[in-house]
Amino acid sequence: MESKAYCTSPIGILEITATLRGIRSIRKVDRKGKDSDPMPDLLDNCMQQLTEYFEGKRQEFKLPLDWSGEPEFHQEVWKALLEIPYGHTTSYLAIADKLGNPKAVRAVGQANAHNPIAIVVPCHRVIAKTGELQGYFYGLAVKRQLLELENPLSFARQGDLFQ
Repeated sequence: MESKAYCTSPIGILEITATLRGIRSIRKVDRKGKDSDPMPDLLDNCMQQLTEYFEGKRQEFKLPLDWSGEPEFHQEVWKALLEIPYGHTTSYLAIADKLGNPKAVRAVGQANAHNPIAIVVPCHRVIAKTGELQGYFYGLAVKRQLLELENPLSFARQGDLFQ
């Protein structure tokens, strides 16, 4: 059985889905739906941690995750994403290398594109080997916004420096 909750964030409304095993998905949606009643502690805890993250008070999430039924390679990529420190980035190639398959760069990109647990599993921290922002299922503007939140000195726009 799945439960749902909705969290308003700086990037929009986030729909959080949980099972008895853990958080199943966090995705951006156009509008709020109905929260589960009663609200499971796990969903309440997830909403609190997301709020703290967006307020700059949390750098690491402590939540059980439910990837049951997902492809094994995707799960390996997502586990590697969890190792990227807050405020840092890595490349698709570096993740492929870490997994022992440097030719799997596109497969790593596909796994990122299918990441069901946005923000908590930080696929936004993966960029091109050239250092350019590349690929994010909510658009590059949202990716930049998350990276700016985590590391404003490295990802600030030039115009922001003079305000």
